[in-house]
Amino acid sequence: MAELTTNLLVQDQTYQARTYKLSETKIEGFVDELEALKQAIHKRLATEKYEYPIYSFQYGIAWKELIGEERAYVRAEMRRMIEETLLKDDRIREVDGFQFDFSGDCCHCAFDVFSIYGDFEMETEVKV
Repeated sequence: MAELTTNLLVQDQTYQARTYKLSETKIEGFVDELEALKQAIHKRLATEKYEYPIYSFQYGIAWKELIGEERAYVRAEMRRMIEETLLKDDRIREVDGFQFDFSGDCCHCAFDVFSIYGDFEMETEVKV
């Protein structure tokens, strides 16, 4: 009787330094390193977690959970959610320097990203 074996290899996902440059309406060549990372961050922040079956359950942010919550809770949860999703990317070393500005039912959040390509500021806005 033959013995069954498998050569299964499990690897952590690594992120590419080069990707397609996306605009609002088309693909416009390529971007790499810092610009590719900024684009990946923007995509993670713009994707509602659990909304699209094509993405794993770990991708994106569950922004809808913040609707109707108190500002102090929104600040703490936004920080946690952003850190949690962005630190899954092995190109990002740290996320810090969070600043929140509320206007009506919107929360504008700016923060610093410390990456292997350099440091930069990102921002996002969410209806709460």
